[in-house]
Amino acid sequence: MGDVEYLRSKLTSHPDFPQKGIVFLDIFPILRDPIAFETLITHFLYHLTSHTIPSIPSKKIDVVVGLDARGFLLGPIIALRLGAAFVPVRKTGKLPGTCETATYEKEYGTDSFEMQSDAIKPGQSVIIVDDLIATGGSAKAAGELVAKLGGKTVEYLFIIELLFLKGGSKLDASVYSIVQSND
Repeated sequence: MGDVEYLRSKLTSHPDFPQKGIVFLDIFPILRDPIAFETLITHFLYHLTSHTIPSIPSKKIDVVVGLDARGFLLGPIIALRLGAAFVPVRKTGKLPGTCETATYEKEYGTDSFEMQSDAIKPGQSVIIVDDLIATGGSAKAAGELVAKLGGKTVEYLFIIELLFLKGGSKLDASVYSIVQSND
């Protein structure tokens, strides 16, 4: 069994969560299994070092941005292994100091993300990490924050991509996802 099939087998489905008609794909079984978690991180690192990094002019990732909250579980580990900084993107009011803000559409309203204003330096190469891309709104907001600070998003990484929602088409860089779903 390859990495993708193995990781897909660890996901669990929860029908009608968080609301009726939605099937929630749960990544937490991967995190509870040390071998599956290591497989996930190693898979991302292999992709980054064999594909992403060789294709960018700087030949390195300076910053890994993780989205609130599941991006916080993946981002620091990936950043540490790449020798990059980790920068959190949080819901409004959760970060100290001066922050930049970006608003995004959700399925039932709007929300805002913030990033500390000194978190990224102009010209730095950035990847953005989260567990899932659906409509792409939160990832797009994170990309806008990176751009406001002068960083260059080179790729978005997700464990799961819901292809039928076409969220990746809203983003300013390529998307890499391990598990794609059309359901």
